[in-house]
Amino acid sequence: MECKDWEFVARLLTSVAHMDSPNIVEMGLSQMLSSLVANSLETEFDVHLIGGFEEVSLQQANGSAISESPAYLDGYSFPLCSKIVHTLWSRHEKFHLRTLCVLGHNTRRDSDGNTYPFFNGFAVETASGIVIPAIFDGTSRCPDEIVRRIRVSVSYEDANWNEKLLETYDCGSDCFKIAPCRWTLRQYHIALSLLNCSDSEILSTCSTSPTAEAPDFVDNLRRQWTYLIEHPHWTETFPTKQARTFARSSDGKWIRQEVYGVLV
Repeated sequence: MECKDWEFVARLLTSVAHMDSPNIVEMGLSQMLSSLVANSLETEFDVHLIGGFEEVSLQQANGSAISESPAYLDGYSFPLCSKIVHTLWSRHEKFHLRTLCVLGHNTRRDSDGNTYPFFNGFAVETASGIVIPAIFDGTSRCPDEIVRRIRVSVSYEDANWNEKLLETYDCGSDCFKIAPCRWTLRQYHIALSLLNCSDSEILSTCSTSPTAEAPDFVDNLRRQWTYLIEHPHWTETFPTKQARTFARSSDGKWIRQEVYGVLV
């Protein structure tokens, strides 16, 4: 009975990750599993893969296959999805693939042939593991959105996050714990050079799928760059080198936590 009860609880533990590169998959999956259970070989995991779509066709107009070299497909969904599936298959844990909404299964086309994903996002009910398609507007993106976005774009400069997923939300404590991330003045200069570009220039420079981006894509980038210009040193954002922690109040709002009178 104790064993069965433990397996039931383990099934309800949830880990969600956003992966943008095949290089992060193996280490990222290990990081996700280690956050759930101590002995992952004794646990069965439900897996949902959602989001990647066919930004580029894997067939030319004449029906012949295009080059699938890393140089051609770098930054697109196909090599990333392939890496995730292969990594799941090659590991010793027991994975049950419950949802596979990627590539052709998540691609629609307009009259001009531009491709778009059916689903851009999803919500997870952490108590049950249920996955629901969702769209999040600017009022529903939880605390410290700009800092969280900046961490994603600048973490390559911080050796502490090499081949790791950026930790953000702790399901167990229902807290956002935004771990510190270092960046250099290079980000300040990048922000200065891009901030005044036109919308079309920003889309073509910063996105592999310009036609499929959300309406606020450019605005979000400009907000990030403005923040980096105003806070060029990472220690201004993480002055104590501790995670920025937010807990939910009784009225559902997120409140920044203090330790010994210092915001963390």
